[in-house]
Amino acid sequence: MKRYFIFFMLFVLIFSCNNSKKEENKTLQTVNEQTTEIIPKLDLTQANKLAELPLHCMNIEYPNRLSQTLGSDKDLKPPTELHPAFYGCFDWHSSVHGHWSLVSLLKQFPNLDKAKEIKERLLINISKENIEAEVAYFDGEHNKSFERTYGWSWLLKLAEELHTWDDDYARVLENNLQPLSNIIIDKYIEYLPKLNYSLRVGIHTNTAFGLSFAYDYAETVGHEPLKNAIKDRALFFFKNDENCPISWEPSGSDFLSPCLEEAALMKRLVPEDEFKIWLNDFLPQLKQKDFDMEVGIVSDRTDGQLVHLDGVNFSRAWNLFKIAEGLPEYSHLKSLANKHINYSLPNIFADDYMGGHWLGSFAIYALNSSKL
Repeated sequence: MKRYFIFFMLFVLIFSCNNSKKEENKTLQTVNEQTTEIIPKLDLTQANKLAELPLHCMNIEYPNRLSQTLGSDKDLKPPTELHPAFYGCFDWHSSVHGHWSLVSLLKQFPNLDKAKEIKERLLINISKENIEAEVAYFDGEHNKSFERTYGWSWLLKLAEELHTWDDDYARVLENNLQPLSNIIIDKYIEYLPKLNYSLRVGIHTNTAFGLSFAYDYAETVGHEPLKNAIKDRALFFFKNDENCPISWEPSGSDFLSPCLEEAALMKRLVPEDEFKIWLNDFLPQLKQKDFDMEVGIVSDRTDGQLVHLDGVNFSRAWNLFKIAEGLPEYSHLKSLANKHINYSLPNIFADDYMGGHWLGSFAIYALNSSKL
């Protein structure tokens, strides 16, 4: 009788353990389902909404931040005279990437609601005469470092977008823009050998960001001198980096991630096997399946600096997608990227002008990058 009792108790114990295991698995499955992010997509409806953001400001002269060095009273001119192509959307670089936004959306969605208006406005702004005036400004004695390198990189991103658009309309715009593209290329090639230290910040002057976009252009159009100049300097700066302090990010007004920008640049520059070794030394935590980062929290979207954190969410996303591209062991980073997009994307449409004049471009680039 005692033997039967022992068998009975063992049966109960085993059954109980199996049930407990099933409940545990069920709980883990529920947690995984809860943490799976909705995958944001750029469709026609979304594209029409995003197109409204640059359309709203690309030909609005004021408010305007010129970031101008005055050589004399003769330099005191309105934005439309100083920058007849890119005077709207508060500042020069935001105007440039606003134009990029419209080109990118038109290329993907030729049946945009306002496609005709967009084409007309792009042709007016990026005219041969207007670009000649922009070139003259960059040639000015006091403007050698104007928009270095953030605005430079977005100008080349615009040129790249036009170059990859198989359309006669795009050829007109690309040819009109080419003199300005050329001067930016020359400035990069002249500047990079002089830069002894990289700028590892989360704002406009971040070196890795400026080099990433410029490298994309150089690779797309086959500009070997620019490619070589970028690769040489980037490897000089970053090849031996280890243990990037990503837990320190973001700073209060960052819109770029210094660690992720650098990692995404290196992904462009070195072979896959070499990159995986480098990344494991640089950001070893990224390989952990449960790696997570809190999104950048925006407390006031009417504050031009605080709203930068929506930008850091989008830029983090596009870098995470780039890092994970073709690397299955890092595929979990895509869900983290989606989390960052999903936090900021709904906010930019009803946003204050301080975010609305530029965040659409960041959202579009992040959504485009999700296709990697």
